[in-house]
Amino acid sequence: MRDTLASFTMLLWHLPKKTVLPAIASRQPRLSLSLSQPVRYKRYEAYDAQLDQDALAEVRVWYNSFDASLLPKGNTTYARSSGPGGQHVNKTETKAVTVYPVKDLLAVLPKYLHSAVRSSKYYTAGNDSLTFSAQTHRSKSANLDENKRKLIDEVMGIYRELTPAETSSEKKKKHQEIEKRFHETRVQDKKFNSAKKQSRRGPSE
Repeated sequence: MRDTLASFTMLLWHLPKKTVLPAIASRQPRLSLSLSQPVRYKRYEAYDAQLDQDALAEVRVWYNSFDASLLPKGNTTYARSSGPGGQHVNKTETKAVTVYPVKDLLAVLPKYLHSAVRSSKYYTAGNDSLTFSAQTHRSKSANLDENKRKLIDEVMGIYRELTPAETSSEKKKKHQEIEKRFHETRVQDKKFNSAKKQSRRGPSE
């Protein structure tokens, strides 16, 4: 056995090194990572570990105290609606198109959300704004309210996309409270406008 091993060793020694070394090297596993540095995969990191914790705290405080009335009113124009509706659609301008300039939105949104505003599907680069349109209702005011609701949904969608959720149940409850406050504000505005119109008519006989 020793004689055989010695003969094999002598054979390798006399062979050209260019022939032996590549053959031996090809059998060795190639390591693409340095073993001196531990590997840490992203899935084992906390979801918000790389996020600015102060910014997260700020945006969550903003969300908890969100007030839809603080959003900009935008600029609204009206046009004739398209589609079914008979003479009402053909003769009245009830379609509402509301434009919200980005600069006005950034003024009331926390900085944590700013980067995503211009990535919205409603963003119009030509006038640097978010543009919403509604024509499903038969009245101007209802379509205007629909545009405001779309803006609220878009802002909340941006928040949910960028901000790690605290708990899904709490987030759902907060969103419901926001919607409730918005509808209450809308009812109050309608009552105020109705009272203003009545005051212009004067006292009824």
